[in-house]
Amino acid sequence: MPEQVLGWVEDGQRRLQQAVDALSQDAMTEPSALPRWTRGHLLSHLSRNADALVNLLTWARTGMPTPMYTSPDQRVTDIETGAGRPLAEQQADVRESAAHFRKAADALSADAWSATVVSGQGREIPASEVPWLRAREVWIHLVDLRVGVGVDALPPDFAWALVRDVAGWMSARVEPGIGAELVVEGHGTVVLGTPVPGLTVTGPPYALAAWLTGRGGTQELRELRVTGELPDIPRWL
Repeated sequence: MPEQVLGWVEDGQRRLQQAVDALSQDAMTEPSALPRWTRGHLLSHLSRNADALVNLLTWARTGMPTPMYTSPDQRVTDIETGAGRPLAEQQADVRESAAHFRKAADALSADAWSATVVSGQGREIPASEVPWLRAREVWIHLVDLRVGVGVDALPPDFAWALVRDVAGWMSARVEPGIGAELVVEGHGTVVLGTPVPGLTVTGPPYALAAWLTGRGGTQELRELRVTGELPDIPRWL
């Protein structure tokens, strides 16, 4: 069982639930940090994402193919359907869907964690990657919720893992000749794309994670030390 990552899920969910429980009813229709999504849309997405990942854990446990969504349109439809619900219903849904995810994770044997499932993007992955997908959703969308929690709240080890994840994703998508060496203070170095000789981007884990995921503002960019010119990177998920 990927205990450390499940710990990140639990910590993020706790912070998320505290933030959601403190919201007012009016907050549901206010904009999140994501284009065209209210906070209601974002919370609906987080709950249904937990359900979808439970499907993958069920697949791993039973061996019966259980995709995240029954159709390409289901994700969008579920989010839109749930976005306008009353605050109390959203709060309960966030809490209960998270509990279902943890219960499904606890039910997996050591062998089941190595079973192959298919992600929402159509990638074959081991079930052991599913908790990472959830940790990423919870922490990043907690920031997107606009409740006063910034990227500096990301646990340093989680932010370091996020930098490695996103840099790997981007390396396959940046234009040839674009890249840098990313120096994550207290953790290590990651290569993004094709590093330009002498070009490094150095900073604390959360600042580099903020830049790569597009969640950084002026303050986070100030935390970065760049030798050369900051490379132009593609938009992340």
